[in-house]
Amino acid sequence: MSTIPPNKVKETRMDVVRLTVNGHQVVAKKGATVLEAALGSGIYIPTLCYDPDLKPYGGCRLCIVEIEGMRGLVSSCTTPATDGMVVYTDTPKVDQSRRITMELISANHNGDCLACAKNQDCELLEIARYLGIEQEHIDRLRKSVQLLPVDTSHPAFIRDLNKCILCAKCVRVCQEIVCHDAIDIAFRGNSARIATFGDKPIVESICKSCGECVARCPTGALVPKWEKPPTEEVKTICPYCGVGCSIYLGVRDNKIVSVRGDPEGPTNKGTLCVKGRWGYDFISHPERLTTL
Repeated sequence: MSTIPPNKVKETRMDVVRLTVNGHQVVAKKGATVLEAALGSGIYIPTLCYDPDLKPYGGCRLCIVEIEGMRGLVSSCTTPATDGMVVYTDTPKVDQSRRITMELISANHNGDCLACAKNQDCELLEIARYLGIEQEHIDRLRKSVQLLPVDTSHPAFIRDLNKCILCAKCVRVCQEIVCHDAIDIAFRGNSARIATFGDKPIVESICKSCGECVARCPTGALVPKWEKPPTEEVKTICPYCGVGCSIYLGVRDNKIVSVRGDPEGPTNKGTLCVKGRWGYDFISHPERLTTL
């Protein structure tokens, strides 16, 4: 039977932290946040602004937790996990704060969930159900509705800022992953919104049309124009260039109805360019040659 050398055991122990979450012992990698430690152990903490590929942001304030020895509630996505930490993710104080925050977010979210293209995959709706938010709680806060024009200028996707919750995921992915800075948070207070330079339509901006913002939007603020829920997905390689990006093609009625990057893809890690994201309409074109 093989044994681990003492120096390797010491090294392994130094690479992890041990904490207690809701009475359960949790082991996480050193440098992980409380949110990552909890999620890695199957303990659910609601969040809208967290993304494993982006830097911690702490914007939505839904991932707050109670930690022994710390004053007040803290955001778990920005708090590093440490040895001996005792965390509570579901206390009356935490629940009350989350509900108030969620009601305020939902009060500024204008949209018909039944007709929304994201209603089967909406993170906002999922968390609202988890917290037990009811419509009357939102209606008492929704005194006036600010209607913004829907931007349909782009050929591939729609921007409906009336459904935006200002989680800033789209801004951060454009800055941190795409490194393009095509959009940012503009204006102040109740007028704050995601905008291009000069607040022009997206098609008139410097947007590269990669669709990374669309893929990560938790609501129906950014939705593809032509995608539909697939009946099955097929894993394959993008056919356009020699990079070899791994993708999943959603198929329905013998047609490609959706495309998403493979998070496990060794070359792209889930990201795609404009061709890999949107360039598949040629497959169903009536003039395409299908036989030699």
